[in-house]
Amino acid sequence: MATKVTITDVARRAGVSRQTVSNVLNSPELVREETRDRVREAIDALGYRASQAARQMRTGRSRLIATRIEPDRDGINGSVLDRFLHGLTASAARAGYRILLYAAGDERSEIDTFDDLVGSHEPDAFVLTSTYHGDGRPAWLRERRLPFVTFGRPWGDAGNAGDPGNAGDPEHPWVDVDGAAGTAAATRHLLDAGHRRIGFLGWPPGSGVGDDRRSGWARTLAEAGVDPAGLDQATDDGVADGEKAARDLLRGERPITALVCASDSLALGALHAVRSLTASGRLTASGRLTAEGLLTVGGRAGGEEGLPVRVIGFDDTPVAKAVGLSSVSQPLAEAAAGCVGLLTRLFDAPAPGEPGDPLGSEAGGPRTHVLLQPSLVLRQSS
Repeated sequence: MATKVTITDVARRAGVSRQTVSNVLNSPELVREETRDRVREAIDALGYRASQAARQMRTGRSRLIATRIEPDRDGINGSVLDRFLHGLTASAARAGYRILLYAAGDERSEIDTFDDLVGSHEPDAFVLTSTYHGDGRPAWLRERRLPFVTFGRPWGDAGNAGDPGNAGDPEHPWVDVDGAAGTAAATRHLLDAGHRRIGFLGWPPGSGVGDDRRSGWARTLAEAGVDPAGLDQATDDGVADGEKAARDLLRGERPITALVCASDSLALGALHAVRSLTASGRLTASGRLTAEGLLTVGGRAGGEEGLPVRVIGFDDTPVAKAVGLSSVSQPLAEAAAGCVGLLTRLFDAPAPGEPGDPLGSEAGGPRTHVLLQPSLVLRQSS
């Protein structure tokens, strides 16, 4: 078995003291560049790996960032946070940190897990995901002076659930994607294509993310002179739920000619509804099938002649790409990098506006709230 390389071996090869090697590993700014290069060459040549336990004793840091693995749902929208987690792992590694994963079914069990992790693994910080109205997790961490950042805005009190701008505690650092801007872009695209009765499939009121996405659709229709009343349905987030809600909108008093959806799961259900109603012949008198298998709506379904029922989802999942579904894409890698960037600022307090800093600065100080813009990916369904 190969002999373990020690810090003494590195010091001897580089011709420096053990303390100098330690400084290169933990406080490189204290060491001259020429000496740093010589020590790093020795580390590479010998294959030295620093002991994490020893480093934690010296620096007081575990170099661990804890975050939750989201529960599996329908296999479609769960991929969104999987991609975020991949980006978080890569960004953390570039900053010299590792991701510590945990599972929790609800807020109480997650807070209990925080307590356990702090006692057993001592993570340097937490990244919270899936924020919601009345979220109690930030307060628990803040009271214990534990560093954290949220991927998602603090939505505040559930009593103001109808107000997407209700940000609750604005003090803690967060990164989010502007969902309202995404659904607004989708709605504008459909308006530009000639649609007026553009429906929305979303989630029941009280979801910060869902309320935000609905607001972008409703505001854009209102600005175009279209009353959004009666054009939306709220349902649980699943393919079957989306199909049922879409059928209701297609058969309603103001039947829709296009749909914007709060998720790709709902959008996939909507596509199923359009195609199955057409194939069954129940809408034959008022429509025909296009080459894509989508309904082209005439008199009964309320669309201008020749305009198909179009569907746009949200999250741009692999399923959306596979079935040709237009969707709003979130910059998940950028969001993950933003979370790590905010945490490293908390740890290291770098100067505001430091060159190469992707987060920049605002009002002369470091940004602690980052709202990213999504993009609309157009495919056959729109």
